[in-house]
Amino acid sequence: MQDPDIVEALRSKYAALLDDLDERGRRRWAAVEARALGRGGITAVAQATGLSDRTVRTGLKELDDPEPLAGHRQRRAGGGRKPHAATQPALRGALDRLIEPTVRGAPTNPLRWTIKSTYRLADELCQRGYAVSPTTVRRMLAAMNYSLQGNRKTREGKQHPDRDGQFRHISDRVRARRRRGEPALSVDTKKKEVLGNLKNPGRTYRPQGDPIPVKTHDFPDPALGKAVPYGVYDIHRDEAGVSVGISHDTAEFAVAAIRRWWEKLGRANYGRARRVLVTADSGGSNGSRCRLWKAELQRWADETGLIVEVCHYPPGTSKWNKIEHRVFCHITRNWRGTPLETLEVVVESIGATTTGTGLEVHAWLDEGTYEKGRKVSDQELAGCTIKRHAYHGEWNYEIHPRRH
Repeated sequence: MQDPDIVEALRSKYAALLDDLDERGRRRWAAVEARALGRGGITAVAQATGLSDRTVRTGLKELDDPEPLAGHRQRRAGGGRKPHAATQPALRGALDRLIEPTVRGAPTNPLRWTIKSTYRLADELCQRGYAVSPTTVRRMLAAMNYSLQGNRKTREGKQHPDRDGQFRHISDRVRARRRRGEPALSVDTKKKEVLGNLKNPGRTYRPQGDPIPVKTHDFPDPALGKAVPYGVYDIHRDEAGVSVGISHDTAEFAVAAIRRWWEKLGRANYGRARRVLVTADSGGSNGSRCRLWKAELQRWADETGLIVEVCHYPPGTSKWNKIEHRVFCHITRNWRGTPLETLEVVVESIGATTTGTGLEVHAWLDEGTYEKGRKVSDQELAGCTIKRHAYHGEWNYEIHPRRH
């Protein structure tokens, strides 16, 4: 039976030195203390430090060995626990089959439709007779060049054969307007935002432990409604005007946003322009097949006397629309983590959006009512002065003001 005072003294000394000792240092310190105590020293040191008596004896052998361990080695070559690759050679293959069941495993694999965390993988491997921990699984996955990855949007589906040609055509038309000092616009509707004290993705700095309280469920409030932002981006000036509607996203609303941009910004900047270029997606309220879009642009051309040239991006390529990655992404970042409780919050958040490269965004509330389902007859469409370009006239056309 060891003297409790000796054991306690050893425990205090070991605790004071523990953070400064590596594995070899702990082993040799324990051996020195055991030798100093004499008979029963190994048991006393093991009891005080939690080290095994075998570790203490190994330290004693190292004290008697005149040849130290080479370099920074903590153990002699071959010492320590054998790796799983040696003790369980089939473990790596079993883990690989669990990770990629759609390629190399059976479709009935129990992890086929579950989240493959290291804990789930370790549990499944243990059920199959392997001895492995989540930490070991994590190290094995790293050695096998696996990493945590999300989905990547790269499959665009069938591409139009003239997609690149249309991109070049749009680029040429933008440069032509720049040379003549006339506006080139990129337009689109941003995602509708449900108003209310609801969770908004993202995080923002606040006092620790004081997050903004929001509702548990994101049920829309009919009394508050939704905000419908439609953006008009001036490519030359890196300036945007966003109309925030409260009604429906229709072609009439889209052209009203362009009209508002011209009245508040465009006329002052391009008062002598005879033509304006509008680049837009092929679908939605400003789609290439939308009759109402063309009829409303005709009305605006008649009001201003401007020639409205329109170039649509090919189907499935809306992410290349400049307003998407030059304006909308920055608006989303600006209001992240902030509940969009009212229209005023939406308008002010959009209007406060800036970037280090000089982007300036203006925002206005559009309280107009735009009814869905408005039809344009063949006669009304035929009355529009639409001149199609020789290159893909369904995507590229001009609307000239009518003479009365």
